[in-house]
Amino acid sequence: MLSDRTLRYAEVITAAILGVDALCRAEYDADEPDGATDGRAIERDRESLVVLNMARGQRATPFASYDEDREALAELAAAARELPEPDRRLYYDQLCGSTAAFTRWREGQLPFREQIGAFLHIPSETVTDATLDALRAELRASLHDLGYGGDLRAQCAAWEERNRVPSEDVLAVLAELLDVAWERTAAVFELPTAREDGMRPVAERGVPYNARCDYARREVRLNIDPILTRPALEHLAVHECYPGHWTQFKLREWWYDRGLAPADGLLSVVNSASSCTFEGIADLGFRFTDWPADPDREFAATMTGYRAAIGTGAAWRLHALGWPVARVREWLREQSLVGGEGWIENRIGFIAAPQRAALIWSYWWGEASVAPVWARVAPERRAEFLRYLYGRMHSPQSVALFGA
Repeated sequence: MLSDRTLRYAEVITAAILGVDALCRAEYDADEPDGATDGRAIERDRESLVVLNMARGQRATPFASYDEDREALAELAAAARELPEPDRRLYYDQLCGSTAAFTRWREGQLPFREQIGAFLHIPSETVTDATLDALRAELRASLHDLGYGGDLRAQCAAWEERNRVPSEDVLAVLAELLDVAWERTAAVFELPTAREDGMRPVAERGVPYNARCDYARREVRLNIDPILTRPALEHLAVHECYPGHWTQFKLREWWYDRGLAPADGLLSVVNSASSCTFEGIADLGFRFTDWPADPDREFAATMTGYRAAIGTGAAWRLHALGWPVARVREWLREQSLVGGEGWIENRIGFIAAPQRAALIWSYWWGEASVAPVWARVAPERRAEFLRYLYGRMHSPQSVALFGA
């Protein structure tokens, strides 16, 4: 349980984040006129800071300029350092720093090489060739154990063909997997709603993501341009929905309404201190809900990590090294092993957007932020840890304070 003091603080910083978001939206002439919500979950323009707002009528703090909101954030950072909970002192201080960095980026004062660390609180660096070599060796060994021969590219092509789901079948397969994921999640979490309030799959093409949790509409939006396999669809069902992003949103909304969670959990904020753990929670869903071991699923999980790694490599080459898009696309094509041209194009679309380029690091650092803590938590404390993890927003550093 969080202290009343911290819950009150969360209301204030939530209003401040909404104020920064409103300033940004005013530049697009797309902010909400009175700064208030209508009490419903609102999906917001992904150009801005807040991409999902489930707030219950909180008004945005009216800032006249980015200078003014940075002054307010400095005061909030100082106040955060006086909160009673160690993890909240750390996290809210970092959240203020991330939000102030976002305003500097909006004014063109934050170079790309500084955005990664300033937004996400991780090292501002790309994946190394040695790390990519180690990941490829791990992939090769897994495929060898599964009985695939040839070089790595041939092994991956054979695995992908064997596990491929035709595009006309992917929605039905994903719907089936969503039911399985729901049942496994309901066995671990107390879900406060019926299955009918869950997600339904919708197919898309030409979008710059693999899949997206559209919580406001209760839709998991699936890009069917890449080659899709059953293990990949399993991952998307778990990551985007149960016990991933839908579960994160639903539990925080439910707990807030009962006075058990802070207001800032009602916002999904990008380029922020919470971005890495947000993705890490979703990536660890198989472990949280105790899916049985499966060699194909384990290989797919390693491949997911590898693709996150080369995504950072592509973004670094584009924005830090100044490579032209065509050269980055060719590099990504050389590195990618599954997914086909559809996956390459959606990664290019993602990293080419300046407001999202640094965010791709959250996928690479997600599992690394949460998995080590989960591994050290004793089985009898796992329910307590999940409540800590899902019930408040976390940075990579604050989640590690569990048990401190």
